[in-house]
Amino acid sequence: MLYAILAIPAAFMIYRLSVGDALAGELLHGSGEFSARLMIVAMAATPLRSLWAQARWTQWLVRNRRAFGVSAFAYALLHTVFYVIDMETLALILAEFGALGIWTGWLAFGIFLPLAVTSNDASVRRLGPGWRRLHKLVYVAAVATLVHWIFVHNNAVAAWVHFIPLIILEVIRVRKTVYA
Repeated sequence: MLYAILAIPAAFMIYRLSVGDALAGELLHGSGEFSARLMIVAMAATPLRSLWAQARWTQWLVRNRRAFGVSAFAYALLHTVFYVIDMETLALILAEFGALGIWTGWLAFGIFLPLAVTSNDASVRRLGPGWRRLHKLVYVAAVATLVHWIFVHNNAVAAWVHFIPLIILEVIRVRKTVYA
């Protein structure tokens, strides 16, 4: 049910594109923001749980972080598809690939791909302890996403407003772990 709820904005975006109500370029920002927000929610689950271990909402969040993470990837994929449609040709995509805001987006997407593919119980069993090491790459993806957001929109404020709470939670979690 949660996946269906999380898919509603994507379905609306795809519908708008299909009926000509919006161009792919107009849907880029929204799909990218949904991806970043869902990634932040998935990443914040563990530090929130460490702060409020007995709270039912943090328990629910931890139980459902896979849904948020996989949905973050789905929105990143949708964002990438909208970008490719908007750019129209491989030559135009390659022409701007060297820009910091662009290649960091591709880097984040490239990291999201193996994380999404291995976000299932079979992969957890098959990879064993390597699964956890692989999924720590989400931190690299988060930094790449932050840089992508800042440089594509030339506005650091919105990006930092979204990422600062996650950074604070991660610092608190690390401090609790180190000083425990």
